[in-house]
Amino acid sequence: MAIILFDGNTHQTLLPLTFTRPVADLRVGILTIAEKWGKYLKSDFSFHTQPYLSVKFPIKIETENLFINGAVCPDEELLEAIDKLRTGEALKYNEELIAVKLPASDAKSFDPKATFGNTVNYGAEPVMIKFPEDIFRRNDIELRKDYKLITKGRSSASISSTNTIIGKDFFAEEGAIADCSTFNTTNGPIYLDTKTEVWEGTNIRGAFALHSNSQVKMGTKIYGATTIGPYCRVGGEVNNAVLWGYSNKGHEGYLGNAVLGEWCNIGADSNNSNLKNNYAEVKLWDYTTQRFRKTGLQFCGLIMADHSKCAINTMFNTGTVVGVSANIFGAGFPRNFIPDFSWGGPQGYEEYSLKRMFETTEKVFARRDHRVFDKTEQDILKEIFKLTEEHRRF
Repeated sequence: MAIILFDGNTHQTLLPLTFTRPVADLRVGILTIAEKWGKYLKSDFSFHTQPYLSVKFPIKIETENLFINGAVCPDEELLEAIDKLRTGEALKYNEELIAVKLPASDAKSFDPKATFGNTVNYGAEPVMIKFPEDIFRRNDIELRKDYKLITKGRSSASISSTNTIIGKDFFAEEGAIADCSTFNTTNGPIYLDTKTEVWEGTNIRGAFALHSNSQVKMGTKIYGATTIGPYCRVGGEVNNAVLWGYSNKGHEGYLGNAVLGEWCNIGADSNNSNLKNNYAEVKLWDYTTQRFRKTGLQFCGLIMADHSKCAINTMFNTGTVVGVSANIFGAGFPRNFIPDFSWGGPQGYEEYSLKRMFETTEKVFARRDHRVFDKTEQDILKEIFKLTEEHRRF
């Protein structure tokens, strides 16, 4: 049976993070949502996503197909309910489609908004990623679930005796390196993937995950629940943040209650505020309503989409949303919403042309010997440039 993760309405509410990927490709916890389903179901997976993303994230249809809402994170109870579905039967929670089993004839014309013949109501509330801030909000619970899923029945590799490990929920894969650092698992597990490095003098409190080929620099302070994706370099102070991969926050400065997409770079001594001076509820820019939306959160920092970067000493206000491929610099606080393909800062913005952006991105990709800035990547960015043109009215 083919496992197909579909976008649904959350592809819009999760913008700008989902401009460059399907919903199920979001990383929350240790794994992406798609990877979680793949491990739980012990199966490969594919995506039912936006047409312009489908070349990079193709769909694979079989004789029997299980469509699963890509915003929903799996657990044992949900898997049991899905396993009971018969062909043509749908599982819903409060009218939200969770999963449906379809034959190949119906799968080719699948529409998540369609009405299905027989519907089963799911009683428990699933963990669902609907808005960008849900990624860091839900990161603690997903880190714990993923840690158990990945490490069950396995033993940690040994690391240097120069480290101090407090508590029991610590796991290092073969090839993980750490020296003269402190790992406190009292408040959550800590997971170090293969080919990771934690440099001297680092203090980490769980829950925490460090993915392959990533480095934590000397003297870094990390608080849970934080996830550092693959091929990242991190320094300074980090609290309840999720970096997806190929992104750097390598210097001093604070990053908290935040999400960074792929290929982002935070300049030296840059900071984000995660609490308003009056302790008021934080609002975030919402692409669907074109206005600021109440989050219900008192602590909410920075949401930065793929390919965006900021210069040294950048000061992000509480609840700042940065679109795809923005380049931010200059003295003062940037605005709380920085549109996709923006170039500038508090003194003003202009459009960051595709030509200039592609020239930089080719250089960035060239630093990773296994990644190529190919036509597929370029076509996705061209489409996003068109989709976001209305936001760049400088």
